[in-house]
Amino acid sequence: MTTIQPASNVRTYEVHARNAPTFGRVLCSARNHHFVVDGPVQNGCPGEAPGPAELFLSAVAACGAEIMQVIARDEGIPLAEVHVAVNGTIDREAQPRADVTVFTSVRVQVRLRGPSEAQAAELVAGFRRRCPLYGSLAVASVCIAVEHTTEPA
Repeated sequence: MTTIQPASNVRTYEVHARNAPTFGRVLCSARNHHFVVDGPVQNGCPGEAPGPAELFLSAVAACGAEIMQVIARDEGIPLAEVHVAVNGTIDREAQPRADVTVFTSVRVQVRLRGPSEAQAAELVAGFRRRCPLYGSLAVASVCIAVEHTTEPA
């Protein structure tokens, strides 16, 4: 039997990144996990490994999938499957601010199998409220859309 640990109100994360011998390639680590990140081909980088923007958007998707599972478990909502797709666009010519670059449009598509429409809406609202990565996108992006669909279990 799995014991659920009480949630802490404070979460701290540390990651590391350093350049690799190949220009535009970065070696990253999180705890004891190591991975390669490439800058985009448009910057003269290899573009073979996932890029920083792709990893950020995948982290948003992962955060959403994880948080919706937690909410479903805690609220007794049936959830057989959750799939989150995130598409982001950065238009460097249409930035809302001169001091930082942000995603100019983001589309989040959530597909849930199991919950009713009302329960799905509750799960998606919980994701939007609790995921700090989504929150960072939502306050910075010019245009953000979140859609969801449900399927019977």
